[in-house]
Amino acid sequence: MSAAPVDKSKSYFPLAGSASDGWSTEDEATATCFCGAVQLKFPTQGPALFETFLCHCADCRKITASMFASNFSILDTHLTHVRGRENLTAFGQAKTTASKNTMTNYFCSTCGTLMYRVSSGFPGMSILRIGTVDDFHLHETKLKPKREQFVENRVVWLHCLDGVKQFEGTGTP
Repeated sequence: MSAAPVDKSKSYFPLAGSASDGWSTEDEATATCFCGAVQLKFPTQGPALFETFLCHCADCRKITASMFASNFSILDTHLTHVRGRENLTAFGQAKTTASKNTMTNYFCSTCGTLMYRVSSGFPGMSILRIGTVDDFHLHETKLKPKREQFVENRVVWLHCLDGVKQFEGTGTP
């Protein structure tokens, strides 16, 4: 017996972490840390949702404790701190960043969730983690990565995403 197909066009908020007040509409949604102390609101379409991507760079691998990071970029003019801005801890450095830009990471001080990164090379933009988005169906629809970068660092047992542009570094395919 096979499972019934899941309708990915409808919101899906699984029990994940301590918060239970995430939401999404046609145009915007929330991202919340694991403990619920920090919550962001962001657009899910339009020019303010700049890009969705997987990154295989050494820094993303190390900071996520995984083999890649799934990200999306938002213009800061459209990013809202719903709660917990004062609970964020910032850590920045440029030593290992391939671009040599300073990358500042904003973590929840309570649970350690990385909520977003800011690069000195891209002022006015924040890089959020797809995994913090409360509506899990957005991970597979509006926030599905459209590019992979630093593919030269991808582990051999992980294959490229079908139909997604592939880039060495952040450059051209």
